[in-house]
Order: sequence, then C-alpha cells, then structure tokens
Amino acid sequence: MEKQLTGTLALAVFTAALGSLQMGYSLGVINAPQKVIERHYARSLGVYNEELARREGGNATEHEEPTDASVVMYWSLSVAIFAIGGMVSSFLVSFVSDFRGRIKGMLYINVLAITAGLLMGLSKLGTPYLMVIAGRAIMGLYCGLSSGLVPLYIGEISPVKYRGAMGALHQLAIVIGILISQVIGLDFLLGNDDMWHVLLGLSGAPAILQSLLLLVCPESPRFLYIKQGKVEEACKSLKRLKGDYDTSKDIAEMQAEKEEAMKEAQMSILRLLRSSVYRQQLFVALMMHLSQQFSGINAIFYYSTSIFQSAGVGQPVYATIGVGVINIIFTLVSVILVDRAGRRTLTIVGLGGMCCCAVAMTVGLAFQDVYLWMSYLSLAAIFLFVSFFEIGPGPIPWFIVAEIFSQGPRPAAIALAGCCNWTCNFIIGMFFPYLEGLCGSYVFIVFAVLLFGFTVFIYLRVPETKGKTFEEIAAVFHRKRGAPSSKPQEEAEMVQLKSSTEA
Repeated sequence: MEKQLTGTLALAVFTAALGSLQMGYSLGVINAPQKVIERHYARSLGVYNEELARREGGNATEHEEPTDASVVMYWSLSVAIFAIGGMVSSFLVSFVSDFRGRIKGMLYINVLAITAGLLMGLSKLGTPYLMVIAGRAIMGLYCGLSSGLVPLYIGEISPVKYRGAMGALHQLAIVIGILISQVIGLDFLLGNDDMWHVLLGLSGAPAILQSLLLLVCPESPRFLYIKQGKVEEACKSLKRLKGDYDTSKDIAEMQAEKEEAMKEAQMSILRLLRSSVYRQQLFVALMMHLSQQFSGINAIFYYSTSIFQSAGVGQPVYATIGVGVINIIFTLVSVILVDRAGRRTLTIVGLGGMCCCAVAMTVGLAFQDVYLWMSYLSLAAIFLFVSFFEIGPGPIPWFIVAEIFSQGPRPAAIALAGCCNWTCNFIIGMFFPYLEGLCGSYVFIVFAVLLFGFTVFIYLRVPETKGKTFEEIAAVFHRKRGAPSSKPQEEAEMVQLKSSTEA
C-alpha cells in the first residue's frame, strides 16, 4: 500500500527548501547593516570624512544619509543588482532543470551561492563595494534559478493529496530565511562594524548543507520517466519517495502525461509565448505572480519603519522582526489550509483582505496627525496585511504554475513566471519611493485598486486545482478554451510544434 508520506520524501522536500531559505536570507540580509556597510564603502572610496568618523562611535542616527553621491550609487547598486541577477537567470530555469535533472540542477547552481558567499564574506580584505556588488549579483543569479527549480522539484515529487502544503513550504522557507537575517542582523549580533561581512557571507552557508543532502535525495520520477524514458529508475524513485507499493497507478498517470507531452513537444519560452494552446494558463500564471508583487507587500516593508515610529514604537527594528514572525505563523496556516480550503479560495480571501487593509492603512496614515489612535489603526492594518498575504497570495503563485502546466511547457512557464516575479520586485523596489513622494499618505490607495482588480480576476478566471492530477487540471483549461471552432486550429498547431521538434 502507498504510504504517501515517508522519511525520504520529507528529507527531499526539506533539502530543496534549503534553497528557498537561502533566497529569503539573501532578500533580508542587506537591510539591517545598511549604515555600517555605507561607512565601509565611504572609507574604500576615500570620501570618509571627520564627521563620519565621529559618527562611527555609534552616535549616528539610523536615518542619516551618506554625504557622498558615490556611496549612495554603490549602495543602490548593491541592493538592485540582486533582483537584476534574478531576472536574468530565471530564463535559464528550463535549460538547467532539463539538462541533467532537477537534483543535479540544484547541485550545480550551489556553486554560484558558495562563490557569492565567499566574495561577500571576504569583502573587508579587498574592495568592499566591488566585492559586495559582485557577490550580490551572483547570489541573484542563484536565487533566480532556485526560485524556479525548488517549486518544480517539490511539485513533481509531492503526492496529489499533499501537493499544496508541500508547495507552500517554498514560501515558508523564504520567510524563515528573512526572519533569520533580521534577527542575526541586529547590531549586537552580526549587524555591526566588525561582523557585517560575516553576516553577508553566511548567505552561502545553506548551499553547503544542501549540496551534501542532495547526494542522497531521489531524482524526480516525472523527469526520469517522461524526459528520459527510464521506467525502472522512475519506479525506484517512486518507491523511495512513497514507500514499497504498487507503482502502476502513478506510472499510468505519467504515461498519459508523457503521451500528451509527446503531442505537445518540448516548449521553448518563445514558442510558449506564441502558442494559443497555452495562452490561458500562461495568462493566469503571470497574473498570479503580478498579484503577489503588485499587492504592495514589499512597499509595506519599506514603509513599516516610519509607521511604527509614528505609532510611538521605541525600537522599530523589533516591530519589523514582529512582522517577520507574523509572516511565518500565517505561512504555516497556509500550509495547513491549502489542501483543505483550496488554492483559489485562499488567494481570493488573501487578496480581498489585503485590499481592505490597504484602505484602512490609508485612512490611518491620512489622519494620524489629527487623531492619535489612527497610528494604531495603521499598525493593526500592517500586521493584518502581512497575515492575509501569507495565507494565499504569498505562497500559492510559486507552486500553482507547476500545477496548471503539463510536463512539456512546465519548465518554460516556470521560467517566465519567475522572470515576471523578479521584474515586478525590481520595479517596486526602484519606483515605490517616487510613488510615495507623489501620493504621500494616499500611496496605498494605488495598491488597494490593484488588489481589487486582482481579486476579481482570480474569482472569474482561476480554477481550483486542489486534489486534481496534472492531467485533470489541463483538462479544466481545455474545457474553458472549449470553443469547437478553435479546436482544429489548436490541433494543427500541436502537429506543427511536434513536427518542428522532430525535424
């Protein structure tokens, strides 16, 4: 009998999720020691004056700006180049995942993470701004690949019954990584003048542990059977993941998917963009990732410190860590609920709740100078906003792409969705301060309008994927396309795709 959950499956999912933990750590680690790193940049650039030297004793306030434009430029580049690296490498997910497999793909890209960690960890011995920027760029390349490979592998090895919960572990690992970086980035731990380079260097540490554990993890049975045609190895992998059971049902399902994939042919990114057959799935996938990034969640983190200060919080950094704890708690709630309530339901509840919170936050910000208690409304709205995000819009877009696409176009779709996510992340990071300057206290009304639109879209266009096999999900989209007149055109396109691949 199939055991579904085994120690090997738990180990494989945990090992893959270490890549997500590393991504979360890299996302959060650069914020806490900003002023410390800027002072080292200034020294290295030869613009470190007496005024800055006096501040180094600890008298400088957290919000003082560096005096030299070159320091500002190099710091901005240190932050932004991480997202640029992710945007570039996300296009390579399809190639890396299919080149030698999911396991070896994750193993090979760890070279990038370890190299990035060494560059940043040794940055005090060389030219800090150059080594940190190079390290952040390489780490961005790693995270762009990892953000595609991890959900792909977990989605392919998870039993249908638990696929949502296991898929949500990618987001859980990210928020745990962010919290770890926030905690050990406190100035009395590693976020200080002596240890900041160690804090950044630890970005590559999970890659070492993951590399060791990947050596004992089974390859994805779907990759072995559908991509490589290795039936016996696929059966062995299934038994390692699910226990000693009759694999015929899973093999039959993969055979059906393989036959469908042979009709589809292997999809490149360009071909997927041009194909009318998968246009609806691709539109849904991209909109899910747009809803995640344009929800305003990153803007909340950028704006939270000033809101906490206006609410009278003495140490805003600890309140920000509190937001990180809320992140983890409600991601765990999502892990528990996603296979019960369903992906569609949780996403609609999450986006709708965030929309209401964005309105409440706008009211709180607009009237906090008039009514003192309005600051606490803003505070409550922040915590609720983050809670609603982690219930659905945070974790679900990462794994739903692997669910709604069959084997042929899946890697290309994940690559496109990942690039969309990283690009939106970069846009928010670059342009939110300008938007805030333009709109002032009403900046979150923009996100409230976007959230309302995303909620309506999910309600009207996204089907429920809970408990369905990959083939059943594909059939749902096929029925939704379902105009009889379009079917011959789609079949002709399938034949053309297959013949061009064979040629």
